[in-house]
Amino acid sequence: MASISCSIQFAINSKPSTSHSSTSRVLNLRNGFLGMPTNVSGPKFKPTTKLGPTNGGRAKCWFKFNAEGAGIYGSQSRDDFDRDDVEQYFNYMGMLAVEGTYDKMEALLNQNIHPVDILLLMAASEGDQPKIEELLKAGAKYDVKDADGRTALDRASDEIREFILNFKAQKA
Repeated sequence: MASISCSIQFAINSKPSTSHSSTSRVLNLRNGFLGMPTNVSGPKFKPTTKLGPTNGGRAKCWFKFNAEGAGIYGSQSRDDFDRDDVEQYFNYMGMLAVEGTYDKMEALLNQNIHPVDILLLMAASEGDQPKIEELLKAGAKYDVKDADGRTALDRASDEIREFILNFKAQKA
């Protein structure tokens, strides 16, 4: 879960009622979301500027992201992955550029291997640890063999192999 703090600071020009001179005061407005005040009180302020990066305004935000709970990452099940996911990952990782064709991807898809297991085979080859973790959480099997008889463990570097085995051991 990632967190980003949130508070807003900006200058408000105020004109005191007894003087025509303008002074600038900085207010720090904070609350749990966008730093908006629940109640602004005090001297009479006449805001003459809008919040923004060109007028000295600054924003620093804290948000709590729980992607798994939102159904974005890691909450997918095995059957939520399909052929399109395999093709997108193949393109995203630049495998099409390296291979020049979809032949290797098609060969894996034509072996009746579940798409989530194909993704794990490719992610292990690429050393893509975040994707491997996502796929293992979804129920990918690391012992599924490709046409050459190689598993995700066989395709992985020593570090990635250890990560996969430790992940499975922790889950058991």
